[in-house]
Amino acid sequence: MNRRILVVDDEAPIRAALGQLLEYEGYEVRAVASGREALAEYPRLRPHLVFCDVKMAGMDGLEVLRAMRQLDPGALVVMISGHATLQTAVEATQAGAYDVLEKPLDTDRLLVLLRNALATLDLQEENAALQAQLETGREIVGESRAIRTLLERIERVAATPARVLITGENGTGKELVARAIHRGSPRAKKPFVEVNCAAIPQELIESELFGHMRGSFTGAVSDRPGKFEQADGGTLFLDEIGDMSLAAQAKVLRVLQDGVVTRIGGSKPVQVDVRVLAATNKDVEGEIAAGRFREDLFYRLNVVPITVPPLRERREDIPLLVAFFVQQMARRDGMVPRRVTADALQVLQELEWSGNVRELRNTVERLLILASGDMIGAADVHRLVGRPTAADGQGLGGLLRIPTFEAFKLAAEEAYLRAKLAEHDWNVSETARALDMPRSNLYKKIERYALGRPGGQPVAAPATLDD
Repeated sequence: MNRRILVVDDEAPIRAALGQLLEYEGYEVRAVASGREALAEYPRLRPHLVFCDVKMAGMDGLEVLRAMRQLDPGALVVMISGHATLQTAVEATQAGAYDVLEKPLDTDRLLVLLRNALATLDLQEENAALQAQLETGREIVGESRAIRTLLERIERVAATPARVLITGENGTGKELVARAIHRGSPRAKKPFVEVNCAAIPQELIESELFGHMRGSFTGAVSDRPGKFEQADGGTLFLDEIGDMSLAAQAKVLRVLQDGVVTRIGGSKPVQVDVRVLAATNKDVEGEIAAGRFREDLFYRLNVVPITVPPLRERREDIPLLVAFFVQQMARRDGMVPRRVTADALQVLQELEWSGNVRELRNTVERLLILASGDMIGAADVHRLVGRPTAADGQGLGGLLRIPTFEAFKLAAEEAYLRAKLAEHDWNVSETARALDMPRSNLYKKIERYALGRPGGQPVAAPATLDD
């Protein structure tokens, strides 16, 4: 890309010399003699870098810098001064200048600074491209009435500061909802910080959320800010908050009430401005009744409730989701895109999808990898995924035809475990935790019934089990 540079200086010899040097280096250069000309030229040229003199008649360089940063908060501006002082450098830096150069200009230093500034710009553009690529994978896809209702609620709540409690089964896309709320909010350019409360050991959750001071516990080798501090000005997403300990819940409640956190081992309170979004797949009111969740925290979080519908309640979205995943995997993972036939889509729409959209995505990936031919047809789905059956949790019809009680118990247990494993994306540890079952027991049952992902190998138990 041919980089564009704007030179602003009221001395013609400086404009000429600097312009000649930059053009020799291969840049497109535009030179103007005043701040007003520079501000008029900036929107037309959209320069990648600006060199601007500090002392100019009429509008001085610092005024130009501030005005340019208002036009474009990402503007890269290098100030040039014949009488550079520490105060000038501080003022320029505070106003957003990339650097300050002294006159007479040293060619070598100028070229080094130029390369560094444009390298910074390259990184910013690369990060923006990567972020855009990531965001395309975080879209809420669908045109069903359930999804339209969900999107309408997201749009209405995003612009407000209200806390939101997002509920729904595993794999429905609760994180996508939280990210969509953040993107549509006034905090969109501030951090979005996620905490999976189910994935962090309970003895570490408070340190993760509130931070700690060096020496406050074994392993605390340095001061560390918690997620509340990291999300200051932005959004904190507490995923699976139903798995948080009561002690941590009490501290979260205090932060929500006071807007202040204190690190473990510290005494100095830190003010934070954080919007909290929470999500859970549990029945929170049932957890409150069982004494596992604080009722006062529930009311603090549940200002606006949003329920994400399971995939079985919006089967008409499955063709759109399949097409989206095929394109996403082709673009991001380099897989060869293939057409999914209408009869294959029909079979996919008939499946139960206890693991919801996450399970559907994994299934599409499996089909792209393992299906033969240029198209994915119904036969591929039957072979690699299978049709819904009573044993897959489709109902009691098939189970009730089993002749003996003992055989019924075994078939029901197998169907239940298969459905729960699929619901948790075949993560044995998460499934065991959800079922309140020792992991070793679950592995034994998996081995007994030869359970495994549809079209895949049975799940093997690890060499050692630490339950």
